[in-house]
Amino acid sequence: MAQVGRGIPRLEARSKVTGRAEYTHNLRLPGMLYAKVFRSTVPHGRIVRIDTSAAAALPGVERVVTGEDIRKVIPEPYYGPAFHDQPILALDKVRHVGEPVAAVVAADPHVAEQAVQLIEAEYEELPAVYDEVEAMTSQAIVHEVLKPAGTFADLKHLAGKTGTNVALDFHLTRGDTDKAFAGADHVFEHTFRSQQALHLAFEPFVAVAEPGDGMVTVHTSNQTPSFVRMEIARLLGWQENQVRVKVPLLGGGFGAKVYVKLEPLVVALALIVRRPVKVALTMEEQFYMITKHPTTFRIKSGVTKDGKITARECEVHWNGGAYADIGPRVCQKSGFTAPGPYDIDHIKIDSYELYTNRTPCGALRGFGIPQLVWAYECHTDIIARELGIDPVEMRRKNILREGRPQATGTKMKDAAIEQVLDALAEQMPWSKPFDRGTGVIRRGRGIAIGFKASISPTTSVAIVNVSADGSASLNMATTDMGQGSDTIMAQIVAEVLDIQAEHVRVMHTDTDITPYDMGTLGSRSTFHMGHAVRLAAEDAKAKLAALAAEAGLPPGTNYPPSEIFVKRYGMRAGNVIGSGTYIPTYQSPDKTTGMSENVTPFWMIGGTGAEIEVDTETGKVRVTRLVNVADCGTPINPRIATTQLSGGATMALGFTLFEDMVLDGGQVTNASLADYKIPGMHDIPPMYNELVDAKQSNGPFGAKGLGESATFGVSPAIANALDDAVGIRLTDLPMTPEAVLRALRAKEGRPLEDDA
Repeated sequence: MAQVGRGIPRLEARSKVTGRAEYTHNLRLPGMLYAKVFRSTVPHGRIVRIDTSAAAALPGVERVVTGEDIRKVIPEPYYGPAFHDQPILALDKVRHVGEPVAAVVAADPHVAEQAVQLIEAEYEELPAVYDEVEAMTSQAIVHEVLKPAGTFADLKHLAGKTGTNVALDFHLTRGDTDKAFAGADHVFEHTFRSQQALHLAFEPFVAVAEPGDGMVTVHTSNQTPSFVRMEIARLLGWQENQVRVKVPLLGGGFGAKVYVKLEPLVVALALIVRRPVKVALTMEEQFYMITKHPTTFRIKSGVTKDGKITARECEVHWNGGAYADIGPRVCQKSGFTAPGPYDIDHIKIDSYELYTNRTPCGALRGFGIPQLVWAYECHTDIIARELGIDPVEMRRKNILREGRPQATGTKMKDAAIEQVLDALAEQMPWSKPFDRGTGVIRRGRGIAIGFKASISPTTSVAIVNVSADGSASLNMATTDMGQGSDTIMAQIVAEVLDIQAEHVRVMHTDTDITPYDMGTLGSRSTFHMGHAVRLAAEDAKAKLAALAAEAGLPPGTNYPPSEIFVKRYGMRAGNVIGSGTYIPTYQSPDKTTGMSENVTPFWMIGGTGAEIEVDTETGKVRVTRLVNVADCGTPINPRIATTQLSGGATMALGFTLFEDMVLDGGQVTNASLADYKIPGMHDIPPMYNELVDAKQSNGPFGAKGLGESATFGVSPAIANALDDAVGIRLTDLPMTPEAVLRALRAKEGRPLEDDA
């Protein structure tokens, strides 16, 4: 292949480094107003009174808007991809600290910000619940009524359980776990917890709405523009062609910017004031928009003397926060992978998505998988050490191989789990002696592997326009947020049309001219949109061949497109348009057993090896080397693919060692980059990245998604290395120096004072 497999630089790289790249944050429109948001200070309460009089009287304020004002233009102002449970501005109740209650619109954003400080609200406080396990039985009910959205095929069964905080419960049963546990030589049971953390894209949430004559244009930093168009049209009761959504490049997304976020608010405000309105959140406000699910995962395994896992039970509680967002899908589609990439005959899974009075939780790079891998790969290492089995050999004995059924019954196909494990062992290198340090500095190493089922069923549509000079334009709604999708898709077009990828222009999303795509999420774009782009390019190529025949050119010769157009029209004129649509096959899990013969079009595999050193006097953990290995089939652009591994691993490193949203009475106490720590340059270790030699037989040119794979194994690999270094096992994230030191002191029999 001439274009697929080239490690070309990203097509938009020059525009970014020269400052010419388009971002919504830079957008200014004539007559544009700015809106700032007044937010709740209580985690759960009925709204008694909102006094906006002082804010409205401030010179320069155009309008102060509450939820009741929005009801005048949008009678049912509730949105959400799973449930229509989230009001544009709070109505009747507030359900988490930081929930939008009112908005001030002004020509000067500083005036709007000043006016927000003048708004007063009074609440009748209600009991609140923050813990996902407590939410199962809590008398504090976050939502009295649930309205399923019914948007997506895989979520049409949603109903919610009235009088509880359960948004969705997913159950899977295969075999007989009770009987298998009774016959096991050993039974191991552990509970692991992960924390609430933030996506923290360096381009915070931003959207602009521009009202028109019977229509509205939304400029937004969003990963799912087609869904935004559909949801805004539903809210307004309009046709979709009355809503136009434009998305330039994104300064990061990581799942935070999927579905709708700020768009309903800016549209409502723009329709009220009849002028363009912009809402741009600060870094601090991101802490109140969407986060990663905290989880509690109880895992129990039956094992033979020689280390074969015969039975596994998994109980996962997902803390969904105040609004469901896409959490129910996380609960189901990630929940069924909770037993891990292992061949286990007897399995029982109970996965629960719970409402709590925290910031809402949704998709975050890995879609819940890193939380699961954290648990099952720590659990696997504990078993291996207890039985005296090498951790690599323990995994090799149990991993799923080609043709074997995953927990759902779907047979594994083109999932290079064994190759990833072998590459990890080789690159560590696991079989060679390892320096374990001396004195107060101790060293250890660990590995972990994980997998993910791609989201399905979803639809992608693409259009390829070939100009008379042979260059091409690609129209699609996949959003490039730094992952390099524009470049990947250009290479696919170029491969089919036999032109240079640099001669393909990728049009940024504009729903008036770019066709439907379910969204840029879940590492689905290379596979799903890649197929649609390939089909569109092949359609264009077939039409070029037909044009050549019309021009009387002999068949069987690969004529340059420019020559075909000149021969047909007598000059450089005309163009050819090809279109392609792709949707994979899918079988919904059985509602009783959770089983399905076709639950995903492809499996993503990622593994991590970590070498660390621990200062036993301070508890500080320093990662000295990370090995990231993944299966992405045949990489379209190996250079971009390996860079993705570095980015994913660095993000996961932050969730492992530093990042944690600290709550006090529902209030996030570290909602700033001064207190919420992410990895700095000195925290990032040397990395080795490898893509195993594999092919996705049903993928475009043998490729499949990759962007989340390096996030899977980082946390458990470091935890396993910590155990290897100093013999302590942490079961809660993050593994801060304080947590490590407390465990070390407890092991030595001299606990820190407040632990005594």
